Amino acid sequence: MRIVECVPNFSEGRNRAIVDAVAAAIPPELLLDRSSDADHNRSVLTFAGSAGAVASAALEAVRAAVERIDISTHTGVHPRVGAADVLPFIPVEDITLDECASIARELGQCIWEELRLPVFLYEAAARRTECVRLENVRKLEPQGYLPDIGHGRHPTAGACVVGARKFLVAWNINLKSKDLQAAREIAAMIRASNGGLPAVKALGLPLETRGQVQVSINLVDFEITPLHQIFHVVRKLARQRGIEIAGSELIGLVPQAALDASAGHDLQWENFRPDSVLETRLKNRSR
Repeated sequence: MRIVECVPNFSEGRNRAIVDAVAAAIPPELLLDRSSDADHNRSVLTFAGSAGAVASAALEAVRAAVERIDISTHTGVHPRVGAADVLPFIPVEDITLDECASIARELGQCIWEELRLPVFLYEAAARRTECVRLENVRKLEPQGYLPDIGHGRHPTAGACVVGARKFLVAWNINLKSKDLQAAREIAAMIRASNGGLPAVKALGLPLETRGQVQVSINLVDFEITPLHQIFHVVRKLARQRGIEIAGSELIGLVPQAALDASAGHDLQWENFRPDSVLETRLKNRSR
């Protein structure tokens, strides 16, 4: 079976009823995982299946988000451009990244035509070089940059960033400190765009509900930089500032190969469990 994964991020992590409604738009046989964070005010859903089924589910989830989330009143520490903030498609089995990019572009057109929600295309689906990187879209969008599909901004849902990419590990390293400047310095030092670790994107964020700060990480290629290498560097930089690591937190699911690449290293997981592995969740679902 040709399997596509979709991992949309929605700008709501505090109102359980809203997140439930968005998740309910995805058929239960497709939904693999959901996670929410109150400080980020953000929820991540993971679902997978055939291209047609996944694209249809994604559209309905975006529809539910547009109906319920008002980005004009949104607060949260994570950057965002809209209610249905980012919608990536990832090839899992017998499907190519280019095919996922085609799915993303087609869905972007549907999102505009049905919901009047303008769409930016990023990563493999990008039409403009300046929009390949998600962080660039987030910088350009507030400046009134024109979307790839549609025009203007939705009055309550903003815009949506749709694309196709390889597996990404969304991962947070939490620090036993309230020193936001330290977290931001560490994030800047490990960020690939600053000459840090290859394939690493990072932000320093406050976690008011925990009384901590966080180095929030997107690892875009774990074959280039494994998880344990990032962890050890963050720990070293934190200790130089007199700070210890509280633990690390997985967002969504992780490919088994990413864990294998860091086998034998203690990453001080706070929330990892056996079914946090993508392949395990897919296998269990098929039974």
